[in-house]
Amino acid sequence: MAASMQFYGVQTPELALNSKAIEFGSKGLNFSALVSSARVFSRNVDHACKNIALRVTCEAGRVELLERKSSETFKLNRTEKKLTCVMKFGGSSVASAERMKQVAKLILSFPDEKPVVVLSAMAKTTNKLLMAGEKAVCCGVTNVDTIEELSYIKELHIRTAHELGVETAVIAEHLEGLEQLLKGIAMMKELTLRSRDYLVSFGECMSTRLFAAYLNKIGHKARQYDAFEIGIITTDDFTNADILEATYPAVSKKLLGDWSKENAVPIVTGFLGKGWRSCAVTTLGRGGSDLTATTIGKALGLREIQVWKDVDGVLTCDPNIYCGAQPVPHLTFDEAAELAYFGAQVLHPLSMRPAREGNIPVRVKNSYNPTAPGTVITRSRDMSKAVLTSIVLKRNVTMLDITSTRMLGQYGFLAKVFSTFEKLGISVDVVATSEVSISLTLDPSKFCSRELIQQELDQVVEELEKIAIVNLLRHRSIISLIGNVQRSSFILEKGFRVLRTNGINVQMISQGASKVNISLIVNDDEAEHCVKALHSAFFETGTCEAVSERPTGYIAASSRNL
Repeated sequence: MAASMQFYGVQTPELALNSKAIEFGSKGLNFSALVSSARVFSRNVDHACKNIALRVTCEAGRVELLERKSSETFKLNRTEKKLTCVMKFGGSSVASAERMKQVAKLILSFPDEKPVVVLSAMAKTTNKLLMAGEKAVCCGVTNVDTIEELSYIKELHIRTAHELGVETAVIAEHLEGLEQLLKGIAMMKELTLRSRDYLVSFGECMSTRLFAAYLNKIGHKARQYDAFEIGIITTDDFTNADILEATYPAVSKKLLGDWSKENAVPIVTGFLGKGWRSCAVTTLGRGGSDLTATTIGKALGLREIQVWKDVDGVLTCDPNIYCGAQPVPHLTFDEAAELAYFGAQVLHPLSMRPAREGNIPVRVKNSYNPTAPGTVITRSRDMSKAVLTSIVLKRNVTMLDITSTRMLGQYGFLAKVFSTFEKLGISVDVVATSEVSISLTLDPSKFCSRELIQQELDQVVEELEKIAIVNLLRHRSIISLIGNVQRSSFILEKGFRVLRTNGINVQMISQGASKVNISLIVNDDEAEHCVKALHSAFFETGTCEAVSERPTGYIAASSRNL
């Protein structure tokens, strides 16, 4: 039975042909038996036909040339290899030369993946850079080279280069530039927010150069990119910039354009961008490398975004509070965003937005334990059996009780309260309201030092006391219950039973508009015990029933012994 097929620059199907049976002639090719390898068949046809487009027929072991197109030139190529995913690795994953080697081995263990790799600075580097900058302000220009943190950073990166077997020349310019920047800070006796961002950028710039050099050394083509040079465009809000929409086409054009010329793995600095007005280096806030990864994933339309951490995915609570925390296999983008905002350290609070907009799954994995399944974050998941997903603790929160000095019916009260916070540039976390009163908590990340905390709190109270009675309560914690709020009555009933049993008083409760989060405010000194008791009740078999039967004042054994 005759069949026909055309070769127009596409890879041949997986045919079973025997290369020894193929004979190439001026008008056709003959074969007398089945061929064992499609790759061999494709290679031989490519070699024989060069840039000619063919139409062939298969009949009784003979392939006849029926048509040769001379008007167009075609080239027989294999299927183009496309970038498939983003792999982001945090500072602990690239903390040393040995860790970088392990990360390289991990990347190469997925031969079918063609990743864009996003790296953070080596562990502790960002903190050391900030400390070096603060010391430079008051140490004097001649003493910059004696700053302990500068010596640490130099020694760490030079040692890493030697242990990786790469030339120190790949980071020499940045080490010199870092010292010159610190001398400039010492001369000006000032560390501005703009200088601060430029200072911390040296960490990512050096870690990515070392890693790219190592991949090239072991024979795997890689190309290093600074995020601020490939099109990640941000606002000029130094230390906490937002990514602008112009980023997506710019990043796509640069990375895909370079990839089409040479299939070298892109190694991109996380955390960094370029201000759209100033053209200066900006940063995306702590943990901003996650946001870099999801932004690139959306820009390139990749299949998956992988965030490699030092834990087995997103956990049911902070393992530093309770060692019995368990990995959560599935999350929605909304759940992940709430977890990140209210204190989970695994993800950057804003990193879910690009992934959600691009509908790209995010997989959180452990670079120290790559066989662990991790957590997959998608737009939706089966919630039919879900109750509670995770418990998140946010410490050191300030709470304000604000009561109007007028009676019922005063309009504009809430508007006046929130306009005060807007004017002072202070972020609010959790809110509970009535017509004449409001309770809220302030985001502690707004405050940079103890002096600033007191100064700004005094200013807030002074402004609010013009329209209300204000009661300021410090040392509070937010415990966020992330889960299926279609079962919120069950969650609250069980949660309050556990808290009552353990003698813990809830001072405020709020359910956010996201409908996946219920927040409780308790005293700081009760918070960890509260998390342990709730985790035992919701995630450990049999504990809930035991707790529900205890009289008031009894501390459940499973919680007391944690």
